Amino acid sequence: MPPYPPGARLLARPEAVEPCPACADPLGRGYPTCPTCAERVDAFWKADWAALAAAAGDERELAAAVLAAPLGTHAWTCTDWAMRVFPCPVCRSELGTGPACPHCVKADQARWGWDHAAPAGAITANEHALRLAVAALRGAGERRDTVLAFWRLSLPFLLVGAVATPVQVGRIRVHLIAGRADELAEAPDFAAMAALADLPWRTG
Repeated sequence: MPPYPPGARLLARPEAVEPCPACADPLGRGYPTCPTCAERVDAFWKADWAALAAAAGDERELAAAVLAAPLGTHAWTCTDWAMRVFPCPVCRSELGTGPACPHCVKADQARWGWDHAAPAGAITANEHALRLAVAALRGAGERRDTVLAFWRLSLPFLLVGAVATPVQVGRIRVHLIAGRADELAEAPDFAAMAALADLPWRTG
């Protein structure tokens, strides 16, 4: 297998944002608390993990081997899934999510070396953002509320392959700080979220 194999490409992405049949929010926005949203999002990780595990034995042993492998040996999705299978040896939480656990913090920081070292095309901007969103929402206790709200709002659009521009990200975060999450939740895409009119106190 070549170094830095791509991840999250075994399954086709949804063609459009649709409501979740369980929570009625745009599919993915209920991640990870809504079982249906979680199942649909995690399917992209699980497909890569299943392909890797097909010829393996014990899943925990495989997870430990993946985490110990040199950077770029496995797809980023497999590293992420191994962190779910192999709990933190210090706090026993899902690895990378334990609140105030130095070992979890170190593991979470280490995973991003893949994205920065991978050659062009191994991971797209959308895939990187999708990875960030899922990691943030699974370790919710370690992020600011506005950061979590941004990723929660974004996940349905990331799931269909969209990605926000830096300018759009900046404007959406300004709207979140202004307490406009409900308005943002009604928007059909990143462009519409960023295009919300400025509040009067910002234009005077």
